[in-house]
Amino acid sequence: MELFDRELDRLAEVAVKVGLGLQEGQELVVTAAIEAAPLARRIAEQAYRSGAALVTVLYEDEATTLARFLHAPEVSFDRAPGWLLEGMAEAFQSGAARLHIAGSDPNLLKGQNPERVARANRARSLAYRRALELISTHHINWTIVAYPHPAWARAVFPQLPQEEAVRKLWEAICRASRLDQPDPLAAWAEHNCRLQERVDYLNQRRYQALHFKGPGTDLWVGLAEDHLWAGGAVRAKNGVVCNPNIPTEEVFTAPHKNRVEGYVRSTKPLSYQGSLLEGIEVRFEKGCIVEARAERGGEILERILETDEGARRLGEVALVPQSSPIAQSGLLFYNTLLDENAASHIALGQAYSECVQGGGGLGEEALAAKGLNRSLIHIDWMIGSEAVDVDGITLDGRAEPLMRAGEWV
Repeated sequence: MELFDRELDRLAEVAVKVGLGLQEGQELVVTAAIEAAPLARRIAEQAYRSGAALVTVLYEDEATTLARFLHAPEVSFDRAPGWLLEGMAEAFQSGAARLHIAGSDPNLLKGQNPERVARANRARSLAYRRALELISTHHINWTIVAYPHPAWARAVFPQLPQEEAVRKLWEAICRASRLDQPDPLAAWAEHNCRLQERVDYLNQRRYQALHFKGPGTDLWVGLAEDHLWAGGAVRAKNGVVCNPNIPTEEVFTAPHKNRVEGYVRSTKPLSYQGSLLEGIEVRFEKGCIVEARAERGGEILERILETDEGARRLGEVALVPQSSPIAQSGLLFYNTLLDENAASHIALGQAYSECVQGGGGLGEEALAAKGLNRSLIHIDWMIGSEAVDVDGITLDGRAEPLMRAGEWV
């Protein structure tokens, strides 16, 4: 327990000082499952020590969520707490920082009606849209960290007793978050420098497209006009430097919404809103998914793609090496925060304006003209592995090796 407490304090410090870069006098909004209360309390304590004016923690209860799907009338699934989500948007508009503690039961909605799941997700996405836009455009500093929810731990380590599974998951989160280093803050500074070197190289090369080739995959991802690569620390529009994801191993940019061609197969399961999708296979024409299937969760996938027109197009492409500590762990986490940092990936839906030159000052029409996608969703799923190669396609059409067998050349 002593070690657990010490690492909770370390993660809280990394979350506030590295993840958020929280400023004196700034407010903070935290969302978390009830099970993550021990970490939420440490984060609140660390935030106040760093000068936070106010910390507001909003807890989610999975038992209540499940009760809705088991007992609520049909009208429930087209509703969302708009008053609450609009209040969060008001907080972000006023300058509050945002922190989410990831960790939930990946099988919570297993066996539930996929149409109801899709309707509930769409209603929430619509109500959360203004808040999400403030986050995705980096209007404010924000971050996500992880906590070992017991049901999540059982999914990752099904053969272990719950207490041991939680301990093992916590150890994996600590390693991935660099809490096992003598000085985690210094380790994050060094890691951010390495990611920035990769970003600078890719921005200098100015590739027009990426080509992914592997089993079940032959995918050409055209990149947005005036695209920019990003990764690690970013400077939000309020001037604060933050790390949006703890952990992070990716460098990423914006695809052109109309210039994606070919087919691709997922290399890891996707855990989405309590459901698990495995063996995803899709085919693109002119940027749009025209065929889609999944070995498991196919109905959920179809509902996701029906969210809006942008749900069938890409908003992000990211490169992650197999030497990533998360990949090297050999674990499947059933959680996008960690699994996306084990493999190169793409994201359906909303693009990040930071991924084009001057994007923060451009309106929706100007961003669309550069090829950025717009959607209510942003869902990452993994397409990289030791069997997948990646080439960068230069402006004159030459292919330059970027990754071989999942590793940087």
